[in-house]
Amino acid sequence: MDEKNRIETLSGIKIFTGNSNRALVEKVCDYLSIPLGNATVKRFPDGEIDVKVEEDVRGADIFIIQPTCPPVNDSLTELLILIDCFKRASSARITAVLPYYGYARKDRKDEGRVPITAKLVANLITKAGADRLLTMDLHAAQIQGFFDIPVDHLLAFPVISDYYRKKDLSDFVVVSPDVGGIKIARLYSNHLHMRLAVVDKRRYGPEEIEVGFVIGDVEGRNAIIIDDLIATGGSICQAAKVLKEKGAKDIYVAATHPVLCGTAAEKLNEAPIKEIAVTDTIPLSEDVKKSLGSKIKVLSVSSLLGEAIKRIHTNTSISSMFTEQ
Repeated sequence: MDEKNRIETLSGIKIFTGNSNRALVEKVCDYLSIPLGNATVKRFPDGEIDVKVEEDVRGADIFIIQPTCPPVNDSLTELLILIDCFKRASSARITAVLPYYGYARKDRKDEGRVPITAKLVANLITKAGADRLLTMDLHAAQIQGFFDIPVDHLLAFPVISDYYRKKDLSDFVVVSPDVGGIKIARLYSNHLHMRLAVVDKRRYGPEEIEVGFVIGDVEGRNAIIIDDLIATGGSICQAAKVLKEKGAKDIYVAATHPVLCGTAAEKLNEAPIKEIAVTDTIPLSEDVKKSLGSKIKVLSVSSLLGEAIKRIHTNTSISSMFTEQ
């Protein structure tokens, strides 16, 4: 596409962000060859969030890229205030882009007297004035149904699978760390032409996990554990230990969202894991970078997000981005 056609295609599009992951947003803007929108997101002395858009957005197609990553409540509140700001500034359409959708673990009532926070956040985003949602690797795909606005659900699969396709994949097996991840693990195993295995896991609390047995043959093979996120690292580390006990050779981990809270980095360092590949949906803290060092590889999803934004703006198919793989 020549420069003139590119400018005409992206005419009217504006991208803004809060403070949660500015580095990723700048990469998306670089991919689209458009400037990052000028907005100020700061704090009042009492801690309240203050937003001011410093340019005209009337009639514009607005994309607010803001993963609701730690500090989760600040990131979410910034997003909601930005949406309200653009709604009141008469923007033509507002798309909330959440590379990481926080509060997604509570997606159903699995016991008495608990909230469904994934639905609550969906309500907040919709009521604030968003016309559309673009997100990536939801913790539970059914969260899409919590919205009464269009939802485009991206997978980091093309980025992660391309990374592993460049390696020598002989004697490799794709492993799902639990039964719930079989579908996405099968997608990787089919695309990379690998066998599939599953680790049986039972969770008794946020950090209480029991790993039972492995379904599938991993003895004498290298393993790639695929998951949507790494939070405390408990599930991944337990799965890696069981795989080693079952005779697996080198163990790799691939996850879209590096939440890595608490002592996750220390656990991952001590576990029998050779390499951890994550994406930049969530920025790594300096402590995590220092702790994991060369053991962790960060893959960028900026081109994936940028292409999806371009296709939404031009009313082009999003699903074909994955069927073309």
